[in-house]
Amino acid sequence: MATFAKIGLNNKVIEVLSVHNNELLDSNGVEQEVNGIDFLTKLTGWSIWVQTSYNNNFRKNHAGIGYTYDEDRDAFIAPKPFNSWILNEDTCLWEAPVAYPDDDNRYTWNETNQTWDLVE
Repeated sequence: MATFAKIGLNNKVIEVLSVHNNELLDSNGVEQEVNGIDFLTKLTGWSIWVQTSYNNNFRKNHAGIGYTYDEDRDAFIAPKPFNSWILNEDTCLWEAPVAYPDDDNRYTWNETNQTWDLVE
């Protein structure tokens, strides 16, 4: 199955749909993203679709509702979880300004103190 993100205002993902791979095939049997877009446009009447990958083989991350499609990076980016977090330009994932502790404990991010707090 091929998966496509429906893109709305401000490049926000507003829906994610799967399409059978056969819908993407061209006359030579090669998958083409544009064929999936054409199929979904005819099916839904919405014309702004971008293919996404469960395996993160392209466009960095699998799209989800609320994600943003960044055309310049050709990547899907999750909503920023905290104001202090920084976008990793290579992965397009948000990272805390302090590394997660490297031990067997569980932690949650404390935005006020910008620390990882131990989960009791």
